[in-house]
Amino acid sequence: MKGGHRKPSKSDDNDFGFGPPPNSGSGPANNVVVNHSSRAAPGPPSPRYGPTVITPPPMNTVEPLPFFRDVPVSERPNLFLRKLQLCCFHFDFTDTLKSMREKEIKRQTLLELVDFIQSGSGKITENCQEEMIKMVSVNIFRCLPPHENTGQEPTDPEEEEPYLEPSWPHLQLVYELLLRYVVMSDTDTKVAKRYVDHSFVLKLLDLFDSEDPREREYLKTILHRIYGKFMVHRPFIRKAINNIFYRFIYETERHSGIGELLEILGSIINGFALPMKEEHKLFLVRALIPLHKPKQISVYHHQLSYCIIQFVEKDYKLADTVIRGFLKYWPVTNCQKEVLFLGELEEVLEATQSAEFQRCMVPLLRQIARCLTSSHFQVCDCYNLLSS
Repeated sequence: MKGGHRKPSKSDDNDFGFGPPPNSGSGPANNVVVNHSSRAAPGPPSPRYGPTVITPPPMNTVEPLPFFRDVPVSERPNLFLRKLQLCCFHFDFTDTLKSMREKEIKRQTLLELVDFIQSGSGKITENCQEEMIKMVSVNIFRCLPPHENTGQEPTDPEEEEPYLEPSWPHLQLVYELLLRYVVMSDTDTKVAKRYVDHSFVLKLLDLFDSEDPREREYLKTILHRIYGKFMVHRPFIRKAINNIFYRFIYETERHSGIGELLEILGSIINGFALPMKEEHKLFLVRALIPLHKPKQISVYHHQLSYCIIQFVEKDYKLADTVIRGFLKYWPVTNCQKEVLFLGELEEVLEATQSAEFQRCMVPLLRQIARCLTSSHFQVCDCYNLLSS
């Protein structure tokens, strides 16, 4: 794996169930305006999103603050705010020797904030919640490095080494703080939704395109928890994920977090109430089935297959729709992709009842007959497995 820095140029319905879970600039900002996270475009950087020189804070600006345990309870909210301000400083992680002392002070401060939230040592006031979300936003919402082969023919992401975010020692703790805040029993969603709002959620979803798998894992867990706790956000989250899928399928065919988003959806689909609503069936037809079209399906096929099977097991009448969808996107020249299709088809057929099978039997058998002429031995083996 690469650890190096890449040059930056480049009315919710209760029946929609929630199943079991499967930088630039420096200095604290009181009135933070966060740019929409995005993937950098190739060519000269724009003034808004382009990289700028990271200026570390002046020496002696970042100084350690007292521990929470060393101040009276009445002074802890103010100390909490001061620690949040300190954590708004950004540092240049491309040079491991630069600002080492200041980086460690921020890391220790973030650790203390995480412990403070997790221990429930004191009630977090609304003002503290607002400033904490601002600090989180300053740290995590940023312009992502571009994919290596931008503008060229897409390559298989599995063959590429992932980009590892250099600032992860700080970023991980910021994500951990956000996660602890979301899952904390004392967090009142009526208050928290003012700060963990649609704009915040949308920026979180943008970060799923990060190439760092550690970051995507945190994002998956946090968004999963937000969906479960903030019912008011559920329709928005579903629609936003749909839009990511549409853009991936019909425009870019390049996104790092499709698998993680499908994992979240897998747990959501698992909690669907019956009879299934029409909007959920449309999601299957318009988003999930077309996800079989992109060339990079092997990267997320396991998660996609799980979602598809969930639909068929919940409503057997959808088997005909799913199978015809497979046939629509059946690969013609890609044998490896064809093997994936046959494996998924086998699972769907196991959950298919006789009446539904007969509806799609003719086109399905025609496709299997074509598999018999394939020169790829795995395609023939899959056919034999199906026929048995």
